[in-house]
Amino acid sequence: MQLKSLVVRSLLASVLGISSTLAAKSTEYIGDLTHKHLKVTRGLTPEAKRCIQCHSDKTPGHVNDWKQSRHAHVGVSCIDCHSVAKDSPMAAQNCPGVKGTHTYVSVLVSPKTCTKCHPNEVEEFNHSGHARAALQVRSKKSMQEMIHHYEGRDHPTLSDAPEATGCIQCHGSIIKLDKNKEPTPDTWPNYGIGTVYPDGGVGNCISCHSGHKFSIAESRKPAACASCHLGPDHPDIEIYNNSMHGHIFNSEGNTWKYDSAPDAWEPGDYRAPTCATCHMSGIGSLKSTHNVSRRLKWNLWAPISKLRDGGYETAETTFENTGKMTKGNPLAGNPNGSKAGRAEMEQVCKSCHITLHTKNFFKVGDEQVKLYNEYAKDGKAMITELSKKGLMLKDKWADPAFRIWFHLWHHEGRRMRQGALMGGPDYSHWHGVFEVQQDIRELRAIYNKRMKSGKIEE
Repeated sequence: MQLKSLVVRSLLASVLGISSTLAAKSTEYIGDLTHKHLKVTRGLTPEAKRCIQCHSDKTPGHVNDWKQSRHAHVGVSCIDCHSVAKDSPMAAQNCPGVKGTHTYVSVLVSPKTCTKCHPNEVEEFNHSGHARAALQVRSKKSMQEMIHHYEGRDHPTLSDAPEATGCIQCHGSIIKLDKNKEPTPDTWPNYGIGTVYPDGGVGNCISCHSGHKFSIAESRKPAACASCHLGPDHPDIEIYNNSMHGHIFNSEGNTWKYDSAPDAWEPGDYRAPTCATCHMSGIGSLKSTHNVSRRLKWNLWAPISKLRDGGYETAETTFENTGKMTKGNPLAGNPNGSKAGRAEMEQVCKSCHITLHTKNFFKVGDEQVKLYNEYAKDGKAMITELSKKGLMLKDKWADPAFRIWFHLWHHEGRRMRQGALMGGPDYSHWHGVFEVQQDIRELRAIYNKRMKSGKIEE
């Protein structure tokens, strides 16, 4: 009898233990995170609690992401990010929960809000190439002409479609508001990195840390960069996958540790770098940075690569919400120029490689960039001379000489340079210099024919 009683008590204890475990796990991520399963109320104001309760029904996906975030853990809620001052150009009371109150909100969250808690990150971002991404699209006449005239066909209602569904989704938009203080469909929604907000804030944190979870682990994985850094003109994710770094990541990256604190994500958490490791992370004595341009030596996207030592190629940009871009600090990429940028990148490499390995890698990579420049200078000289002599078609996209030049620097030339400095041999060679050497020969044949005849071939 005693034995039977002991068995019963043991079984009850086991069941109760399992129930306790399940109860504890009901506050962890278990796949189905509705407001019925998990509540976060610690340290929240009554107003914040009302927002969460309402949006748990209206937009449960947002609330579920937020509940898993660091923001929720420390009591930062919807109202902390979405509320704005009454005099803000974005201020509205479109949300029924605040209508008629003293609270004004916006669906938009500008970096001017983020900087209240993350001032260093926002300042660093403002010194990066990412910060001018939206203005590059808007301020360059050639890009606007390509988008709206050539691609959009100057259609009275449809010419904005290529920009709205393509360019701004990576570069960012200059957000406009309608009479109800809601963003217009041609400028929002977008995940573009350089978005300019009506309050003058610049940047889009959710490009890398998707809302409303804002995961540091997510932003450290190559996928965070791959949605924009891909394709024929800057195939960075393809180059990464072609590299030994990508090989190791694709073999075992799902087992690595990605949630270490800033400045504490070091080799050991991972076996090979991701994009964030090289361009942003704190390693050894290096501090983490949101200035993705800081550790770069060359400008690799321009028609001719220059050292990042000043001028437009590396300038910080300042602007108003008018689309006007002006030059700012000529050394924005790195306050000490290209040598300092390369030194910092080499320091990243040396956390895993010996000095000889690092120095040799960059020596041959730099030589490939310089070789590209030799091709580009020849190509640009031919286009310039043909233009001066009136031997280029007015419709440049109908002109084979212009198309060859554009692809030489904008597609094949970028692959050649980026492949060389990111360890992607197939992109440095077959998708890169092999294509470039063919481009220059085709362009020279057209150049010689036009210069000899004085005519544009039919």
